Amino acid sequence: MRGLTDEQVVQYREHGWVAPIDLLTADEAADALAALEEAEADFPDDLHAENRNNAHLLLPFLAELAVHEVVLECVRSLVADPVALSSSVLFIKEPRTGSYVTWHQDATYMALEPDDFVTAWIALTPSTVDSGCVSVLPGTHRRGILEHTDAYGDDNILTRGQYLDVDDSTAVDLVLAPGQMSLHHPHLVHGSQPNRSDDRRVGVAFQSYLGAGVRPTRGEHHVMAIDDRPVDPAFHTVPAPAARCTPEGRATRLIVNDAFADVLYEGAEVRRLL
Repeated sequence: MRGLTDEQVVQYREHGWVAPIDLLTADEAADALAALEEAEADFPDDLHAENRNNAHLLLPFLAELAVHEVVLECVRSLVADPVALSSSVLFIKEPRTGSYVTWHQDATYMALEPDDFVTAWIALTPSTVDSGCVSVLPGTHRRGILEHTDAYGDDNILTRGQYLDVDDSTAVDLVLAPGQMSLHHPHLVHGSQPNRSDDRRVGVAFQSYLGAGVRPTRGEHHVMAIDDRPVDPAFHTVPAPAARCTPEGRATRLIVNDAFADVLYEGAEVRRLL
């Protein structure tokens, strides 16, 4: 097993992100993409643009990817004693479409403190400037949570369409090959542009891996344990799926998504599907 190098840890501490990190081989990434696209075809009601959260509770291969030994070793290089995964999001941009992500910080509405958690973003297809890769504003993780505005744009992938009015002149594009991963701090300002390429841009964000000292500040939070250790009872622990899209998995995911939506949409004027 391998974690991050000392240089990568310094990069993360100073700039709020580290990438690219080699995770899967090209063949492994292709197999994961094929498994996802097969599931999309077999279970269209469970996996589509308006139902993209917490698919790791339906698909065993995603749950297994979430606890891949390289992912966890890298997370352990940054987070104090990580014990659980909070949620996941499928970030899929179809070819030549307008879907985008405004500048934002992950932790804004997550109701988790302290900020000892990290998001892993894994590319299953090339994530390039043309296809709308993640872009980051280095060092912004040191500014704390900034005031966001909810916009609810039709093409904005974010839950509330939240955005920050920031100077993006220092933006860095995190270009990833299939099977590569980026890690970013929950306070790092980041976003992405539309997919202007002729191919799908497919990635999964495991958002986020929680350190043992992290606790919810409001609402009910459901997490998946990342090893055999017990999770603090402030969280509800849910199981990884035994098979694809089982009735039990669907029921669990619905409970998790409804509770997560209550947390994310607190105080919001509009509530989208989650």
